Amino acid sequence: MKIMLSAGEVSGDLHGRRLAEALVSLDSSIQLIGFGGREMEGAGVRLIRDFADYNVMGVWEVLKNLGKILGLLRDLENAMREEKPDLLVLIDYPDFNWRLAKKARALGIPVFSYIPPSAWAWRKGRAKTCAGIAEEFVAIFPHELPPYEAAGAKISFVGNPLVDTVKAEIPANQAEREFGLQKDEVPVLLLPGSRRQEIEMLLSDMLGAAKLLKEKRPETRFYLPVADEGLRPLIEEKVAQAGVEITLTGTEHRYALMRMGAVAMATSGTVVMEAALMGLPCVVLYRFSKLSAFIGRLLVHVDNFSLPNILLGERFQPELLQEQVTPVSIAEHVLPLYPGEEKRKITCQKLREACAKLGEPGAAYRVAEKVLACAKRHV
Repeated sequence: MKIMLSAGEVSGDLHGRRLAEALVSLDSSIQLIGFGGREMEGAGVRLIRDFADYNVMGVWEVLKNLGKILGLLRDLENAMREEKPDLLVLIDYPDFNWRLAKKARALGIPVFSYIPPSAWAWRKGRAKTCAGIAEEFVAIFPHELPPYEAAGAKISFVGNPLVDTVKAEIPANQAEREFGLQKDEVPVLLLPGSRRQEIEMLLSDMLGAAKLLKEKRPETRFYLPVADEGLRPLIEEKVAQAGVEITLTGTEHRYALMRMGAVAMATSGTVVMEAALMGLPCVVLYRFSKLSAFIGRLLVHVDNFSLPNILLGERFQPELLQEQVTPVSIAEHVLPLYPGEEKRKITCQKLREACAKLGEPGAAYRVAEKVLACAKRHV
């Protein structure tokens, strides 16, 4: 049996790795090919293309790289024609993956959607369109189900794989030694994201906020785990320009670092949910290009954009978007989340409530079982 996976960004690559590991554990004879990154490749997926060569976001950025993206689509279509996989599994990355899905269907290859498009938030009509293309769907958050159920899709929520994987890698006392945290220091994390564009748009404001926080709370110690080593020079340049001391770390023990942290400034995304599982409160930030922001405001109608807030249906963690993202505003929202503050106690309790909605451990294996069953129906 041969299954093709397609994931176009870091978070999808991680989900793809967990799914690949579970698939191999359930059927050691399975062949896995696809579009992904080093995580999926490390789990035994034979990569046709690496997403690192194509990773862009935002309307204008996609338009600038349209030729390259269309070339990728043709390459993957040709690969499906040659490899003849028994199933194509889409992992998030909706705008590209659903174009690929149409190509697969035209070739007679069934489609399975893992982490479907966010029809609950915008473009609700996508649920009906997607239901006509994919044979089965699995969501990783319970609030994603209703629009697909209304569209007649076969969709389920079987838990979130982060519950299994987001665990501190080393004991707390070892983490404090490894990261050099002194007894009276308060560790604050900067989590600017894994994309160059996110770092360019948000890191300077985070560093500006760090400078203000250091003036108000001199005991603060700042840490920044570098998600992509290729971006370390850019990060180092921005840190040097900001004139504030930041300890840059790798990602080997990043969950232990999150558990050690008191509060974080974080780019909206999976990392905010990971922080929640580690009990780390965040001030959540996001900024698009002006064109992307204009289009987004016309199309997206949601009360909250960070996952823990969405899960509880209330904004208990601060969210700053577009022009709200300034050093002063970030610092003002971080300070009430320092240890000993009442706002921090309330926020940590809400984080526990949000994480409880992610389901029981073992989600990746339950998804893998569904993927295998779907593929076997067509072998």
